[in-house]
Amino acid sequence: MHISAAGLELLKKSEGFRDRIYSDVAGFRTIGYGHRLTPAESYPDGITHSQAETILAADIAIAEGAVSRLVRVALSQGQFDALVDFVFNLGAGRLASSTLLRYLNAGRYNDAAWQLLAWDHAGSRELSALKLRRESEFNLWSAISPSSRAA
Repeated sequence: MHISAAGLELLKKSEGFRDRIYSDVAGFRTIGYGHRLTPAESYPDGITHSQAETILAADIAIAEGAVSRLVRVALSQGQFDALVDFVFNLGAGRLASSTLLRYLNAGRYNDAAWQLLAWDHAGSRELSALKLRRESEFNLWSAISPSSRAA
């Protein structure tokens, strides 16, 4: 599977675009659409929108691969999109060790969806932007997936 237009729209809206290096809420050096810079990456003059789109496509492919590798049950497009956004934002390790994934792989789709909402903190602080992002993921998951899967 690949992220849909709706999933991509959520991700881009949540991340926003910045053409210059900045520190994200966790203090990581970031550019474009939430791309965490590696020590080898340097953009002293910033990046263009086109460069950011190319970087974003590569970052999304990594998140898609992680979701495909970790999830052992069938997903609707909305569920896949929500999980790709989650992994893009928090990393595959967070999904891999989460109750969300445990519930999902046990076929507890609704319980897994509710777990998305728990990931709205940076450290011990609840952040309104993360709360809104998790609610958007929940809505994307729920709008497209049939509730009968939760049974």
